[in-house]
Amino acid sequence: MSIAPAIDQDPVIDKDRVTQTSLASGQGWSVSDVICRCGPEDKPYEEQHGPAVIAAVLSGNFVYRSDRGSTLMAAGSLMLGNEGACYSCGHEHGAGDRCLAFHFAPEFMAEVAGALPGVKHIDFPQHRLPPVTALSPLFAAAEAALSEQDALALEELALRMAGAALRLSHADAASPERTRDLSRIATAARLIEAHHPEPLSVADIAAAVGLSRYHFLRRFSTVLGVTPYQYLLNRRLRAAARALREDRMSVLDAALSAGFGDLSEFTRRFRRTFGQTPASWRRGKMV
Repeated sequence: MSIAPAIDQDPVIDKDRVTQTSLASGQGWSVSDVICRCGPEDKPYEEQHGPAVIAAVLSGNFVYRSDRGSTLMAAGSLMLGNEGACYSCGHEHGAGDRCLAFHFAPEFMAEVAGALPGVKHIDFPQHRLPPVTALSPLFAAAEAALSEQDALALEELALRMAGAALRLSHADAASPERTRDLSRIATAARLIEAHHPEPLSVADIAAAVGLSRYHFLRRFSTVLGVTPYQYLLNRRLRAAARALREDRMSVLDAALSAGFGDLSEFTRRFRRTFGQTPASWRRGKMV
């Protein structure tokens, strides 16, 4: 594979708090590992996207503001940015995040959009895709590619990311998002991320952030686009996929380490989400 020079990427203002490491690039695309250490004491930084960007949030969360409004970006969600659009990112509800950021030239996006039925233009009509189950295979592939830093795998992942973002953002209508209780929902997401292998219930998480169970369920679903259980399940599935591929755990050990207590349930859910068995995924087969 011939690796071309990286296309222009978004600038980084504070190199002490934000590091951006280029991983690979090709014809019309590039990908970087972006680690942010900003916290509530740091003022949200304002930027302007260069080329179009799709950032897979691997850990942490932050508030992303664009001309589409404000939204909470949590682990498992995709941040979408159109070419030249202004935006800002803030960490008023917690410190730090890590993203795998893909940047795309217009001709690359046009090529992908041309192969997708019903997608008429290359701009994203919304600025976030929530952490839904359909994205779990992409995030598992992103974490594997980040670990291996394989240029061919990253090129394939860039194509898959662009296709999924265009297809899903055009298919799903964006819903208005209110900022009430945003801090508590951000805290809840971080709690789930940190303690996903442990037994967790809606009541446990709601109590930890000081909300009633019903109010917590409604607010979490409104802010993040998935229910607390769906968020927890997706996090466990991604953790199991990583344990299988990178740590070479047995299927049983991977299931238990991720928080699944029933092997048959884990196998069924894994196959439904990833389109293959855990054993097949462990052997390195990608769908």
